[in-house]
Amino acid sequence: MTSETTTQAEPSENETDALRDLIERARVVLWDFDGPICRLFAGHTAESVAAGMVDRLAELGLADLLTDAERDTLDPQVVLTAVGGARPGGELVAELEELLTEEELRATASAMPTAYADPLIRTWTAVGARLAVTTNNSPLVVHAYLAGRGLAGCFGPHVYGRSRDLHLLKPDPDCLDRALAALGADPADALMIGDSPTDWFAARTAGVPFLGYARSERKAKLLREAGAGQVVPSLEPVLNLVRALPWAAARERG
Repeated sequence: MTSETTTQAEPSENETDALRDLIERARVVLWDFDGPICRLFAGHTAESVAAGMVDRLAELGLADLLTDAERDTLDPQVVLTAVGGARPGGELVAELEELLTEEELRATASAMPTAYADPLIRTWTAVGARLAVTTNNSPLVVHAYLAGRGLAGCFGPHVYGRSRDLHLLKPDPDCLDRALAALGADPADALMIGDSPTDWFAARTAGVPFLGYARSERKAKLLREAGAGQVVPSLEPVLNLVRALPWAAARERG
């Protein structure tokens, strides 16, 4: 996997104020999974998974379902989505989705937790926020990872991920809409944390305020070019602000 330069610049006073405002208004937090919570393919590379899916299509004589760009993307989600668009439903999509789920489950053993994500999840839960995962990864994978980190209780059943209806993957807001409906939450009372333009587009369509997480300058640029107004290079300032919330402090005194 290609290494990326991590950006760790301190937020300005205005950025901190804007971030504080986002956090103070959030009673429901919708997390993307691969990125904000962990690096799923930290040790089990996404590139090899994508290559395996492309090889399987070639074995079936269906390599032409992908464009050259999709074939060379090295992103299994792109490969799966492209095939889903060309052959919606049916056995081929089911086979590739199952293959990707198996590889994602294998990757959980070497997934790397995102710095400050675990304490942030626990702290936000402790002060009364309700949490959900809204992801293009398999919900089976998310549940397995959260259980392994002792975080399952922070989310309960609220994991909304990929199904075989691939047209409903982000940037479609389907997984966000399902989470909000299940939690009985108004979009304005929620906050989504995501690391890609598709997360931003899904949040915007759902009417949910958005906080971008970008561990590299490249990712930060992509989010800002997509329209994300708030992007942080680390979850540390988010954790510090959650700990300093007036209602969090009151709960601690109680």
